[in-house]
Amino acid sequence: MKPVYILTDNLITSLGFTTSEHTFALERGVIGVKSTNDPELYPTPVQLSKVNTEQLELKFAEVLQQVKNRAPAASFTRLEKMFIVSVHEALKGSNVAPSNPRTLLVISTTKGNINLLEDRNKALFSHKRLYLWELGKVIRNFFEFENQPVIISNACISGIVALMTASRLVQSGAYDHAVVTGGDIATEFVISGFQSFQALSPNPCKPFDLNRTGLSLGEGCGTIVISKYPDPAATSQVIIAGASTSNDANHISGPSRTGEELSGAIQDALKQGGLNAGDISYISAHGTATSFNDEMESKAFELSGLAHVPVNSFKGYWGHTLGAAGIVESVAAISSLRNNILYYSAGFETLGVTAPLNVISENRPANLSACIKTASGFGGCNAAILYQKQ
Repeated sequence: MKPVYILTDNLITSLGFTTSEHTFALERGVIGVKSTNDPELYPTPVQLSKVNTEQLELKFAEVLQQVKNRAPAASFTRLEKMFIVSVHEALKGSNVAPSNPRTLLVISTTKGNINLLEDRNKALFSHKRLYLWELGKVIRNFFEFENQPVIISNACISGIVALMTASRLVQSGAYDHAVVTGGDIATEFVISGFQSFQALSPNPCKPFDLNRTGLSLGEGCGTIVISKYPDPAATSQVIIAGASTSNDANHISGPSRTGEELSGAIQDALKQGGLNAGDISYISAHGTATSFNDEMESKAFELSGLAHVPVNSFKGYWGHTLGAAGIVESVAAISSLRNNILYYSAGFETLGVTAPLNVISENRPANLSACIKTASGFGGCNAAILYQKQ
């Protein structure tokens, strides 16, 4: 496969608004999942990771000023502001121009502006803003992208599928660059949905831990700028070396019980990159802290010959960010590669899955060369993407 180079990235969660802020927080073990008592989101307190609203408004106002956009801030939704701030920050560090016809915009989200269904928001925007293509149009118009955006909404693997789609379009020669961004927000609709599954933990989630009691939700946005050209100023390059998806056709909400299908996606991504299991130095797992997901992933890693490889889940820090997760967690995993640091899997104490796993129990330096990032979602979908340092 032709290499696809990662030029710049950005990360927005409860832990900050830049990748460097997140690196600083991860080094110190800061947890963004907290008990949130907001009757507009849920009648009782719920564990949640929320982006700081006051800081978001300040950051968005700064972006409007920098790009000399006179549109009132109130004409953009909360999620649109997160996307715009994240894309703006990522583009600042690159020479990629949205107006270049060789630049593509790819957007990943599961629910988009779903908060516009809520009574308190219905009168603020046209109902059309609920449509994902309208969300895409807002982002495209703000940055004046020449091309129509590609929008990916495939449950919780959306972020990895967006990165895979963008990288393949670049590899095909259709585009030279792509701006891949993913975001979702915490809303009454999303929280009540997961509560109906009895999937939410009463405490911050504990992926792969014996005492895990469910997942924690979070909101966030991440952006990765990729290109067919390496960054001439970079001392080392990280590339997307392979990516693959599969479907286990097991259940509408429950994953495979064997892990074979996720293992298939992992092995296909490795084959594309010309690597084998022994070449992988780190796994960034989906790690939702639900009993079935963690068990399935542990089996998939063992089937793939990766049981010995250090693994973590970032969801203990900022929760499950849904359609943003694949991109948000990829940014953090790429930071691990670049900085040669293995980050502690927050919430983990005692192994609670049947297959052996080398879960990272404390931050430590390591010589990292290649990383597998995995994801799984409703409908039986699975995905794996391979990052390699050059």
